Order: sequence, then C-alpha cells, then structure tokens
Amino acid sequence: MSLSFYAEQSVFSDPGELAGLYDGLPRDPAQLARLVWDVMIHRLEADLFGHTHPADRLHNDAESRYIDVVLRLLTERNDAPLTVRREPGDRFVGICRDFTLLHVSLLRHVGIPARLRSGFADYFGTDGFHHDHVVTEYWDAERGWLLADAQLTDPEITANWPVDFDPMDVPRSRFLVAGEAWRAIREGGADEAGFGLHPPTEGPFFGEWFVAGNIRLDLAALNKVETLLWDVWGEDDGEPGTALPQASREFYDRVAPVVSGEVSFEAVRQLFAEEDGLRTPPTVTCYAPFNGPHQVTLR
Repeated sequence: MSLSFYAEQSVFSDPGELAGLYDGLPRDPAQLARLVWDVMIHRLEADLFGHTHPADRLHNDAESRYIDVVLRLLTERNDAPLTVRREPGDRFVGICRDFTLLHVSLLRHVGIPARLRSGFADYFGTDGFHHDHVVTEYWDAERGWLLADAQLTDPEITANWPVDFDPMDVPRSRFLVAGEAWRAIREGGADEAGFGLHPPTEGPFFGEWFVAGNIRLDLAALNKVETLLWDVWGEDDGEPGTALPQASREFYDRVAPVVSGEVSFEAVRQLFAEEDGLRTPPTVTCYAPFNGPHQVTLR
C-alpha cells in the first residue's frame, strides 16, 4: 500500500492541466534529476552561471507551492519541451525544495514511488555544519528507498561542493533526515549548533528549535503534504534560537523515532492523523524570506 501511495501525485506535485509536458520523458531517475537541473536554477547560485536573477523572480518563484504553478512559469519563459536545457534567464529560480518537488513529481508520473525528505546535509562547504536541506527519497526495486539530490546533478555545480558520492545515492551519513538529526543531538551528543539554516554566527535559525520544525515538515512530506520550508503551524515552541521547553523536547523525543530509519508507513500516517500539533491545518503562517509573514490557505 505504501508504494502505491507514494507513486501517486499529491496536491502539491500534480502537474494538473500541464501534465502533457511530461509526455515522452525518460523513466530513469537520474535522467529525470538532470532534467530538473536543466530547467531550474538555485536562488543562491546565479553567480556560478555569471547571471543575476531579476528581483521579482528571486523574491517570488520559490513561493510557488504547487508544481502546476512552477510549470506555468517555465512555459511562459520558454515553451520548449522540458527536455530542452534552459538558459539561466529562462529557468525557475528556486531552492532545494523546488528541485526536489519537481523531481518527485516526474518520478511519480512514470510510476516510481517517491517522496520529499527534510533534513540536514553536511556537503555544502561549512566544516562540521549540517545545512537545512531537502532531497528526494525514491524506491529502487533492488535496494529499497534511496536518497537523491537533484540539486547536484549538474557537474559544474557539484564541483563547487565537497561531493564525493553519486547524487542519486546520497549516503545517509551525509544527509540526516530531521528525526535522525534530532536523535544525533539528544541521544548521540551532537552539538545542536551544528544543525540549521546557517551557523549560529549568521543568525538564530539553528539548533533544537530549528530541527523540531524540520521534523514537522518531514512528517508532513511523508504524508504527501509538501509545504514550503517556511510554512509554520502547530505548537508555538518559542522564538528562533531560543531553548525549547522541556515538554517540547520530550514530545519530539517520542516523535523523532517515527520519522527515522526504516519508516513505518502506518506509523507516520497515524501520527499525522492523531497529533493536532503536527498535522498541517488548512491555513498556515508563511515566514517568506523576502515577502514577510502572512497567512496562507492551502489548496
């Protein structure tokens, strides 16, 4: 049952009326990941292409929650087939979540079970720091669930990061899903300051408070609710960078194992259904980096 669940589109990954753009695409996960890179550009990597993002795209593209919106923007800028590599100025300006959601959408379209995983990667250049990141988890008939990072499938990009592995088979020691990161801190003695959006010297978005938010995002994604990374709901656990209340820490101690290791489909479905503070409500608060906090009612 779980494989069929993840082989079907979600509200967020469904191409809708633009599904025809997927006709004739390859079925190989690696080829689909490279296709993603050919139509997207990360909002922080324009300089690697000698490019400057227009301000409106830099601010607004990554606020597109749904793949049909992403595809509409792409076709408005260049109506060539998705197999045609875009110039930087024709690409969707996104973040890791956007690369991953499109990859997952393409995989689901060809019948390969796939899901987003929210967690922390150690391969973005800061020694010892695990950066907030999102990757694809897809089903391989021989090996089971594998992690893939569609953001790394362009060799010119990969060369800028300390990547010594196949982006279609990311070692789980290099990318810790949110529950594993929490357990590394709480059970393994890892320094909470080593996990976040950026190191503590650059702002307050790090530590147990931040990892707990990633657990909520990861659980939602395992239930095919693939929200923006800055969508917030549930229990108010305090201000960014502050210590979590002890009750909250104990709560996430119980939640983290459910979204760690060999995930039980039944357990993540039950937890999401029964815990009001974890289940995504119809309306969330979006703390968009450029556009400021606002309320959003989801489809």
